[in-house]
Amino acid sequence: MIAVVDYATGNLRSVADALRRAGAEFTLTADPAVLRRADKVILPGVGEASSAMSKLRERGLDTVIPTLTQPVLGICIGMQLMCLSSAEGDARCMGIFPARVLRLPSVTPDGALLKVPHVGWDTISDLRTPLFRGLAEETYVYYVHSFAAEPCAATAATTDYGHPFSAALARDNFFGTQFHPEKSGAAGAQILRNFLNL
Repeated sequence: MIAVVDYATGNLRSVADALRRAGAEFTLTADPAVLRRADKVILPGVGEASSAMSKLRERGLDTVIPTLTQPVLGICIGMQLMCLSSAEGDARCMGIFPARVLRLPSVTPDGALLKVPHVGWDTISDLRTPLFRGLAEETYVYYVHSFAAEPCAATAATTDYGHPFSAALARDNFFGTQFHPEKSGAAGAQILRNFLNL
């Protein structure tokens, strides 16, 4: 059974729809006991990092999630909350991944202007971890974000938007994607299947 963490942060419906399309059984929950029993855990999220982190703390989930031993997937803000900190609201996060979450630059190194938030399709490269089994380098995925994790030892894929950032992170049983696999078409469906098959 898949447990999707319900902490009032947005994209639960699109994640639930993607899991239904994959034929997965799942439950929406904030119950630590259910999370610990689940075969897999998904931490979704849309919104602002400091308020999302506060919602996790209110439910005691900030101390539960780092202790989970089954595969855990953070999506968008969910992945950011698994990092050390976020510049969005100066949030202290769960520290699972050794990266800071920083605001995307609005200017490239050569002075060209960039739109922030970064919205739409972009490519991922330097693919590592079983999440990307069956996917080619430079596969397109869908983004909606203004902040991203810096490259670090846990970086499992990168995207270059003026500067490189961590498109995905992986460490032990923890995985994260800055992009939205549930909105990334066939590639995103493959990534979710790969996670479900871990």
